[in-house]
Amino acid sequence: MKWKAIVFGALVLAAVVASGLYSLRATQPAPGIALQPGNATVVQRGATVYRAHCAACHGAQLQGQPNWRERGADGLLPAPPHDASGHTWHHPDEVLFRLTKHGIGREARIPDYKTAMPVYEGVLGDADIIAVLSWIKAQWPADIRERQERIDAEHRRARAGG
Repeated sequence: MKWKAIVFGALVLAAVVASGLYSLRATQPAPGIALQPGNATVVQRGATVYRAHCAACHGAQLQGQPNWRERGADGLLPAPPHDASGHTWHHPDEVLFRLTKHGIGREARIPDYKTAMPVYEGVLGDADIIAVLSWIKAQWPADIRERQERIDAEHRRARAGG
């Protein structure tokens, strides 16, 4: 009877450890983040998360805030547009992911950078960040999306050392 309890305990412990490793792995971004603007399920999830976490500042139509290139009286830049008129598409997928997750200051290595943009690490999971960015990318016109995909491909080549 005692050995059954030990075996059962070991199985429970193994299950707990395995589920912990799975959830840890699920929250870690895969090397070379790739957005999925062609995946309808991901894009739909992204639209929902965008409305809940991003639209208040960046606009329901990705239009951003007025005068987004000029600092306000508070010293902060208004939220930029994420549509074709903005600069979001000038960045590779991985950079967009890191900026969203870790914040501009950390990614630009300017620890005291002042921004109204929240850091989403601990707020949104990696899958939700990828979904939001995938939804944004899915809204771009074909020519802008193609240009961003070329930027992304070049970034991937550079990261791979070639």
